Amino acid sequence: MPTAEINGTTINYQVDGSDDAPALLMSNSLGTNFNMWDDQVEDFTKSFRMIRYDSRGHGDSGAPDMAYSMEMLANDALGLLDHLGIGKAYYCGLSKGGMIGQWMANHAPERFHRMVFANTSAFMPQGATTWEDRVNRVTNGGMTEIVDMVVDIWFTDKFRGANPDTVTKVRKMILATPPEGYCGCCWAIAGMDNRATNRSVEIPVLVIIGEHDIATPPDHGAAIADAIPNAQTVILDGAHLSNIEDATNFNKAVLTFLNGA
Repeated sequence: MPTAEINGTTINYQVDGSDDAPALLMSNSLGTNFNMWDDQVEDFTKSFRMIRYDSRGHGDSGAPDMAYSMEMLANDALGLLDHLGIGKAYYCGLSKGGMIGQWMANHAPERFHRMVFANTSAFMPQGATTWEDRVNRVTNGGMTEIVDMVVDIWFTDKFRGANPDTVTKVRKMILATPPEGYCGCCWAIAGMDNRATNRSVEIPVLVIIGEHDIATPPDHGAAIADAIPNAQTVILDGAHLSNIEDATNFNKAVLTFLNGA
C-alpha cells in the first residue's frame, strides 16, 4: 500500500480508478480506516479517480501521541493532494471526514470543485468534557472500552441484526485504531466550531443526513445545510455510517451531486 510523508506523519492511502478521471478524495470517520468506503469503490470509480486514505491516527497511518486539530487533519488531506500532484479535487467526508471538509471549504476552497459532508456536525455541543471522558476511557482501557457503545450508535438495531458480518468488519476497524490516534482526533473534534465560517462557504455542497443518526443527529446536518448558501440535503434511511447502511442510496446521491445534477 502506498504511503506519503505529510506534515511529519506517514499517511497511508489507496488510489482506484482511471488516472484520467477527475480526483475524488474520501475521508473516513473517527475510529475507522479507508476500508469504510469499500461499498463505494465499484460505483465511484466509474466516474472518478477515487483516493481513500487513513486519517492521521487511524489505520496504517502514523499516530502521534498528541492532541490534533481540525486544521492539522485538513492539512494532511491537502498535503496528500499535493503529494499526488492534484491541484483541485472533489471531496466526500463522513463524520470526522465531514468536519475536515468544512474546514477546507472555509480555508482552501480553491482546491475543490464540489464537496459532500455526510453524517457530520459543525459543532459538537456536548463540549470538551464528554470528549475528555472518552479520551480517559480509551487511555485507561484501550479501544475495547468504547467499541460496543460506538457500534450500537453507528447502526440501527435492524441493520445490526441483519448484517452481522458487516458490523464485525467495522468493529474490527475500531479495535485496530491506535488509542493515541483516536484520542488525538477526539481533541480535534472537541475543539471544532465551523458554525460561523460555514456561512461564507461558496463551494457547492451536499449534506447527507442519517434519519436515525444518534452520533451526529439530523438537526446537526440541517444546521450545516442552513448555514451554507445553496447547500443541498439528502436524508437517508440509516444511522451514522449511512454509506454502509444505505449504500445504494448514498452512492446515488453522491454521484448525482458530484456529476453536477
